[in-house]
Amino acid sequence: MNEIVLPRATVMLEKFAGDLGLEMLYTGRGIMTLTTISVDRPGLRLAGFFNYFDAERILLIGLAEHEYMRSFSPDERKEKIGRLFECGEIPCVIFSRDLPVLPEFMESARASGTPIFRTSKVTSSLMADLYIYLNRLLAPETTMHGVLMDVFGSGILLTGNSGVGKSETAMELIKRGHRLVADDSVLIKRVENELVGTAPERIRYFMELRGIGIINVKNMYGSGSVLGEKEIGLVFEMEPWRRDKEYDRIGGEKNFEDILGIKVPKLTVPVSPGRNLAILIEVAARDQRLKSMGYDAAQELIQRTIGR
Repeated sequence: MNEIVLPRATVMLEKFAGDLGLEMLYTGRGIMTLTTISVDRPGLRLAGFFNYFDAERILLIGLAEHEYMRSFSPDERKEKIGRLFECGEIPCVIFSRDLPVLPEFMESARASGTPIFRTSKVTSSLMADLYIYLNRLLAPETTMHGVLMDVFGSGILLTGNSGVGKSETAMELIKRGHRLVADDSVLIKRVENELVGTAPERIRYFMELRGIGIINVKNMYGSGSVLGEKEIGLVFEMEPWRRDKEYDRIGGEKNFEDILGIKVPKLTVPVSPGRNLAILIEVAARDQRLKSMGYDAAQELIQRTIGR
């Protein structure tokens, strides 16, 4: 597993505006560097209180801030807004409710190169949209070597050493109607209390098969054979069969893989000639779903045995 990447993202303004449905009024420096999910409504800052102010936050101007600034003369507004922009490189300023941008705001934005956006959304709705967007964009992330599949609606992460047969097993699952999310390198983000896996953009939908080469799963099997992202619900570790190792035969052992601070159920399955791993993965996916609903076959068998 690679080192966790600290939250930081550089976003093109056109993409940011398109993702959130914003009108771009001034492009400024052309890009934004975002480092925090917090959004600031600068009412206190405009009133002169700058304690705890973080200039790396997106500034949101709602009706209250707008009307407050209108209560001052142009010279007073210029001074208050100027002090706000002198605190650091603000990522951008967004005006809600289609509010007109005060000339003093635009002047300070041009002087500092700060992008300005506007939207018709009310302030509370805009804050909710920004919270969801920034949480996904800046979620802690890591990469893992493996294959991520959507099997019966469950995200199954196949892991194991190179050459153990992960990609070949994934191909068998695709043939059986399941969907590929990522092969070889899985990019994993922690969004709230969920682990969402996807493929790096440059290798999305591609798969390496030893002896054949690189194939494009989407082009070969159609768009129904791939999926952009999936929540990871089970780690399925494949390893060559070892005669000196005892493998769980009942299912009573509870093993987990810690990924970004979240414990994911984990199965270690031996690989040997003649074992149909695709079927085992399908069974594991269904069994994991039953366990999430409160049913555990191993526990039922134990209870029946004790009851006798």
